[in-house]
Amino acid sequence: MSRSEDDRLVEQSRARMRRAPIRREAVATAVVVAAFAVSVAAIRDWAPDPNGHSILTAALLVLCYAAVARVQFEVGAGAAVLTQLVFVPMLFLTAPAAVPLLVALGYALSALPRHMRGDWHPGRLGLHVVSSCYAVGPVVVLALAGHPDPTLAPRTLAIVAAGLVAQFAIDVGTWAALGHSPRGQAGALAVAWRVDLALTPLALALVAAGAGHRYAFLLGLPLVALLAEFARHRSASVGQAEKLSEAYLGTALLLGDVVEADDSYTGLHSRDVVALVLDVSDRMGLDEDARHKARLTALLHDVGKVAIPNEIIRKPGPLTPQERAVIETHTVEGERMLKQVGGLLADVGALVRSCHERWDGGGYPDGLAGAEIPLVARIVCACDAFSAMTTDRSYRAAMTHEAAVAELHRCAGTHFDPAVVDALVTVARGYEPGRFERAA
Repeated sequence: MSRSEDDRLVEQSRARMRRAPIRREAVATAVVVAAFAVSVAAIRDWAPDPNGHSILTAALLVLCYAAVARVQFEVGAGAAVLTQLVFVPMLFLTAPAAVPLLVALGYALSALPRHMRGDWHPGRLGLHVVSSCYAVGPVVVLALAGHPDPTLAPRTLAIVAAGLVAQFAIDVGTWAALGHSPRGQAGALAVAWRVDLALTPLALALVAAGAGHRYAFLLGLPLVALLAEFARHRSASVGQAEKLSEAYLGTALLLGDVVEADDSYTGLHSRDVVALVLDVSDRMGLDEDARHKARLTALLHDVGKVAIPNEIIRKPGPLTPQERAVIETHTVEGERMLKQVGGLLADVGALVRSCHERWDGGGYPDGLAGAEIPLVARIVCACDAFSAMTTDRSYRAAMTHEAAVAELHRCAGTHFDPAVVDALVTVARGYEPGRFERAA
């Protein structure tokens, strides 16, 4: 994965955390949280702590875990953290059933500043528990092995290695339970696992070397401070990528102003299409990259009309075949204009070109059919048509909502992608033309 691609995925992940989870995500998270609670209860009953442990030690471990968890190297949709330096001591210094709970509390404390800044939507609080599930595997392994003393003896090393395998297996299972493909997330998981593999022996050595000294694990904190500086520079780099993305959006809005100044109907219509497209994109589960491109495509799908003569654009009646042929060039003109801007908008230009293709291949300009048409373009096409049908035009009155929905169903499989129609009909309930803001 290239650095620019990696930064883009990090930016998408940050944006996703600021939004409320869709229903599928919320349900999956709730299921994982319930499984976590059942696991902790089972460990408490099956492997009780016969010796008792210091509450002060547990509190200090939680605070250290929270501090270390804030040092993150964001990679793709995930993050590599240094928490293994504190997690391994937790396994040996606290009760088995307490470890997953302490990890969850540490994660929650580490994210508190993000919650206060609004960078983490309250609906995603359950992800703190999801992120803590990995702790269950090593706890079970060590409990089965009789909870050995922290040493560098071969037996202890073998048990810790087995705990790592269990930890990684639960990572994969948790991602799968949330609906993510392990293959698709392989890059982020691999980086996180390499960090854990590197830090586990160091953390174990600190605990073993400090036998009789419960706080010897604190000797690893200077290393955390050093790596925190590297993480800060990494975060700043991603922040610059986010600003570039905002610049693209600003350019798109500026071009939208140009379209609106030239044709007020087209400009306002594009804003309605943006809101519909974003809702349909969420309904269909588009990833953050596709959703961002869908937003820009919806804003700019008519930008090529600035190259069409005003007498055709503003004609108060049906177009002649010759005029129709001229106006159908606006998708090609839009692509040409956006390619001149370059960067992300060049990619959006290719999508703008396809926004008037038809599912049955009867559209323009390339006669693409079915899955040959990019999904984003299929979504914009249907939303564009629905918005147009429910808006007054110079040569006809707006259709009723029911009539427009009936027309969508009639054209599903010919003009429109049937799956897109199903999603659009669902999200369009209560739709009122003109009520959407540009910032949707």
